[in-house]
Amino acid sequence: MNVSLLTGKVSGERLELVAGGAWTADNAAELEALVRTTARPDQPVGHVDIDMRKVEKLDTYGAWLLERLVRAAGEGGIQARVANLPDKFRTLVDTVHKTSAQPAPVRRSRNPMNWLAIIGRNMAEVGRSILLVAQMFGAVTLAFLRVVAQPHKFRWTSMVNQIDLVGWRAVPIIMLITFLIGAILAQQGIFHFRKFGADIYVVDMVGILILREVGVLIVCVMVAGRSGSAYTAELGSMKMREEIDALRTMGFDPVSILILPRIVALVIAVPMLTFLGEVSALYGAGLVSSLYGGISPEVFVQRLREAISLDHFMVGMIKAPFMALIIGIVACVEGLETKGSAESLGLHTTAAVVKSIFIVIVLDGFFAVFFAAIDR
Repeated sequence: MNVSLLTGKVSGERLELVAGGAWTADNAAELEALVRTTARPDQPVGHVDIDMRKVEKLDTYGAWLLERLVRAAGEGGIQARVANLPDKFRTLVDTVHKTSAQPAPVRRSRNPMNWLAIIGRNMAEVGRSILLVAQMFGAVTLAFLRVVAQPHKFRWTSMVNQIDLVGWRAVPIIMLITFLIGAILAQQGIFHFRKFGADIYVVDMVGILILREVGVLIVCVMVAGRSGSAYTAELGSMKMREEIDALRTMGFDPVSILILPRIVALVIAVPMLTFLGEVSALYGAGLVSSLYGGISPEVFVQRLREAISLDHFMVGMIKAPFMALIIGIVACVEGLETKGSAESLGLHTTAAVVKSIFIVIVLDGFFAVFFAAIDR
């Protein structure tokens, strides 16, 4: 044992350790071995004194080793004291002690009323979200009225570009998904109606269901996931790079420049996508009815003409622009709420999709009640 680095002796219930020499990283291996042997006496002790007066050199490693000694003693229920530490080493030892201090464990309160606080915070957040959506709706309305008064100030090129992005480029995936949905509805309808010998009524079911509910809902859910998330990500990235603040500094209104063209494009594109999606879904239903149900295309079309009316088609088309408006406003609100981190951008993008889909479904329920009340 190298007595110049660390020696120890037991006096009653007290372990006296005397450090000396160079407590540096150069002697790391030897110090580690000395600490393991010397700091663990054969008999139990209640106090540990560490005398540091003979230490000639001390670096960060040595200070951390001293901290380990004190902490190990404390964890074993032993009182440890560092004595005679030279003043030139005191700052380093104090710094290591502060930076390596373990945070106090978080005590979980078992107060049964905590759930009320959680509900309150969540309701406050819901109220804040509703207020932000209402503010954005007002700002978009004012920007639209200014455009109506001065059409030359509207960014037509930006709107056309957004229609291409959210409308034209979305046609393939929208038609594929709605085609599959229509085919699945028809297959399930035929499978169950066949038990009652009423295969032909599957045409009534898919026709009314697709035109009034499923067509517009599927399209809006797809648009929320595809275009709504893109709006949030685009505006959120601009917010993080302070481009929106730069627009305000130059005297431009971000709502008129960035948000209004996107929302107008969405309001124009979603009804068109809804129409194409409904046609695709009916085609898928007709194909499955012919291949799986034995209903010829001529019979399918004839029965479809008898089962549906213009009212069914208009119900779905009337819903589309309102749902598009909601998707656009929620997406833009979440984009502008993004903070300066990638995590915040991801959270707000996810929130935009979830909130949009939720509000679209709730809005569809209100429309269902309204059209039922007016017998449409």
